[in-house]
Amino acid sequence: MSTLRIDIWSDVVCPWCYIGKRRLETALGRFEHADEVEMHWHGFQFDPSHPKGHHEPVFDTLAKKIGAPHAQVRQMTQQVTDLAAAEGLAYALDRAVSVNTLDAHRLTHLAAQQGLGGEMHERLLKAHLVEGEVVDDLDTLVRLGGEVGVPEDEAGQVLRGTKYAGEVDADIREARRFGITGVPFFMLNRTYGVSGAQSADTFLTALRKAHSGPQ
Repeated sequence: MSTLRIDIWSDVVCPWCYIGKRRLETALGRFEHADEVEMHWHGFQFDPSHPKGHHEPVFDTLAKKIGAPHAQVRQMTQQVTDLAAAEGLAYALDRAVSVNTLDAHRLTHLAAQQGLGGEMHERLLKAHLVEGEVVDDLDTLVRLGGEVGVPEDEAGQVLRGTKYAGEVDADIREARRFGITGVPFFMLNRTYGVSGAQSADTFLTALRKAHSGPQ
């Protein structure tokens, strides 16, 4: 049985990434060869310059970034919140906290070594976008890792050091080589690219095309 490999670049603070993940999963539920699919998660940082340890409400970050009042930010984020709700995701972006996501991606790499990369990324997305968790806090990350099966002592040891930082950097460099400037981005069999949170139908078409190979 041949494997259909999907490489996914995503950030754990990205509202569109969670929506894209759900739409891909919907497509996989309709895909005839879903049992042949292997997913690999890659880190990408929306804002690598965000100071490590600096916490700020997302609404404040967005208001400063676009130079708009909170009311306009709330209106903008309501649109993505409604789209998320259609995928069964209960966003609470008014509670979300802007952080540097390097440590969250390092934790995902640790989890991937134990076959839990997808579960870890899912848990981090939910923590940030739905639950208002601070996803660069060491104790929070250790707890979230434990919830998906990453030993807490191992997670703490990794997060207190710099292990897997090189792997995250390699993810981002590879994204640049492919010309990826935003996330989510889905690469099927290293050949077919799907950019953004496309519809489940678009993902299904791409899956079938990648599975059948070059025509």
